[in-house]
Amino acid sequence: MTWLITGGAGYIGSHVVRAMIEGGEEVVVLDDLSTGAKDRLPDGVPLEVGTVLDRELLDRVLREHAVTGVVHLAGKKQVAESVARPLYYYHENVEGLRVLLAAVVDAGVSRFLFSSSASVYGMPDVDLVTEETPCRPMSPYGETKLAGEWLVSAVGAAHGLATAALRYFNVAGAGSPELGDEGVHNLVPMVFERLTAGEPPKVFGDDYATPDGTCVRDYIHVADIASAHVAVARRLVSDASAALTLNIGRGEGVSVAEMVRVIGDVTGRTTPPVTTPRRPGDPARVVASADRIRGELGWEARHDVHAMVTSAWSGWLTRHPLPPV
Repeated sequence: MTWLITGGAGYIGSHVVRAMIEGGEEVVVLDDLSTGAKDRLPDGVPLEVGTVLDRELLDRVLREHAVTGVVHLAGKKQVAESVARPLYYYHENVEGLRVLLAAVVDAGVSRFLFSSSASVYGMPDVDLVTEETPCRPMSPYGETKLAGEWLVSAVGAAHGLATAALRYFNVAGAGSPELGDEGVHNLVPMVFERLTAGEPPKVFGDDYATPDGTCVRDYIHVADIASAHVAVARRLVSDASAALTLNIGRGEGVSVAEMVRVIGDVTGRTTPPVTTPRRPGDPARVVASADRIRGELGWEARHDVHAMVTSAWSGWLTRHPLPPV
């Protein structure tokens, strides 16, 4: 097997690349390097620089590298930005996927793993979100991920692809310091950035219908996300008729305020947070049921929240100087 990993030089993608290689797979990466970086990739991994919107490039890469499966991680993922720029998000995330799938079908590639998101659920009124929970996304970003799932499923059924859509919950942590999350749109690096600057962390809204008023999320270590991709890829190889939709989470809700406290404990910087207005598109609570992936693949997350924050902080310290406490 040779897997094309789109977005493989990014935060999640670079972890998936390493996990796939450690699992014995051949990989090639396609990344436009808009948020990824070449130095995230292990030596010897082929990198093709470009976008999934470039059909000519896709045709060449699939042919020259004899690709037999695709892990599609490339895309735009900022909820608030998607609210402000819905046309951009639909073009990048939905049209980009359409172009990629057309190239995959024409090249005879028969396995396709799609990076989806818990944002497809919106704000479900349930304690734990199962894969059968109705999808009512609250942002254009979530809409593009749900539309992507529909497109992958339809193409898989029509053209005989084994497919999977993985609905990630809130990703944090680092598998090694050099692979830490550089984007400051996720909670953990966002808090790190404020602490590094000697400023209090920001909490976006404290008036949600949750125990402490802040959003509740299911945080999962990026190394667990990566190991899930390996398990799912193996299923796609062994089952040519696979059509999976799977939550990737821990099934444990942690509020933003609780996570900020954990970050303070790990970093030793316990500056009280300041509350700012809610961000558009943020639901109050989204926590996964991980029963299906456990039953289907025997997979489950191994890392807790403290491990996520500790590993992420180690990575942050390698790149950002700290002011005196």
